[in-house]
Amino acid sequence: MSKIGKKPIEIPTGVTASFDEKKNKVSVKGPKGELFLEVDFNVQVEIKDNNIILSVKKETKKSFALWGLYRSLIANMIWGIEKGYEKQLELQGVGHKATQTGKNITLNLGFSHPVVFEAPEGIEFKVEKNIITISGIDKQLVGQVAADIRSKKKPEPYKGKGIRYVGEQVRRKVGKKVAGTAE
Repeated sequence: MSKIGKKPIEIPTGVTASFDEKKNKVSVKGPKGELFLEVDFNVQVEIKDNNIILSVKKETKKSFALWGLYRSLIANMIWGIEKGYEKQLELQGVGHKATQTGKNITLNLGFSHPVVFEAPEGIEFKVEKNIITISGIDKQLVGQVAADIRSKKKPEPYKGKGIRYVGEQVRRKVGKKVAGTAE
């Protein structure tokens, strides 16, 4: 049995959810937009009294795992539609900077060329000094875009230069030591 899957998901005011049984698709609409999720056929979705209740059609190990997974995914959709998600990245290093050009951002990371990162649909960028804020309603998409931007120049362990999440601790290494004089 799934501890997470058993919990009902409360639908807040201003958010509407519907389930299409033919396509096994959950749709959630709210003040920030609309999201869809195709649910596995082993998981059954019911909407009752402003709650979404998930259950398992056939009791197998796989269906119990999917039960908790889809409950979490639907809860994340409702949270994103109501409040949205946000990730922040920090640029560190001399000459490392980001500028916003329309919906896209241009990164100067010490390469011979600037790196232009285009915003996918549903994602907004905001650049302030050396902090890049990525926001949107889809948790998976926000996290993936943040990881893609970070992968352009990961923080290196000797001086810590590169792109990191705000609050991320980068493990530092000791550099080379000067060899002692021979006796």
